[in-house]
Amino acid sequence: MHTQAVFFDLYETLISEYKDGVRRASRAGRNYQELLGISNETFKREWGLRQTPRMTGQFPDYPSVVQDIAACCGVECSEESLERLYTERIEEKAAPFADISPDITGMLDGLKKRGIRLGLISNCTEEEVRAWDASVLPPYFEIVLFSYKAGCAKPDARIYELACSRLGVRPELALFVGDGGSNELDGARAAGLTAYHATWFIPDSISGKITGHPKLAKPAQLLDEIAM
Repeated sequence: MHTQAVFFDLYETLISEYKDGVRRASRAGRNYQELLGISNETFKREWGLRQTPRMTGQFPDYPSVVQDIAACCGVECSEESLERLYTERIEEKAAPFADISPDITGMLDGLKKRGIRLGLISNCTEEEVRAWDASVLPPYFEIVLFSYKAGCAKPDARIYELACSRLGVRPELALFVGDGGSNELDGARAAGLTAYHATWFIPDSISGKITGHPKLAKPAQLLDEIAM
């Protein structure tokens, strides 16, 4: 059947936090022990434990997560430390939006010229997409689903179904393209979409992993797939 729509993941699919193998905004110098009185290892563990509530909007923003971690660890978080962490986090997540590859915009232009409708499905929190509106990406997309606003996250079938409903397209006539994080490809397939594994931002050591989904090494390959 003819493809009517393509839904994209955001991070490491349309934008990347890495350039030439190096993270654009390094977190190496962040010292949670100094700022919060919590070791970096403890903070990382507690951060990971809150993955689902962070992505689904149960925490309204980054400061509320940090405050919850601090309370759980029995320490107090000063307003100064919280503001510093929040500012650094926003700047870190904004960096990829300022340098979007021409290969990506070329792919999106090509899809639009073919009459393909475009949507975005991203697992994210509010500070991670602060720079979305000011980037070159919004005009390409008819619908944008950020998980923290949707109240559900990939690979939950509900977020794909919601995206298809809002765009007015049947799942079997839509593709989902993503780097594979959060089991998003399996989730898309379970929801009835055809999933493609975007590997153009992924290191070779990872991109060769068998996912059970067709791989796209370059953005332009998606245009070839749709033209077939």
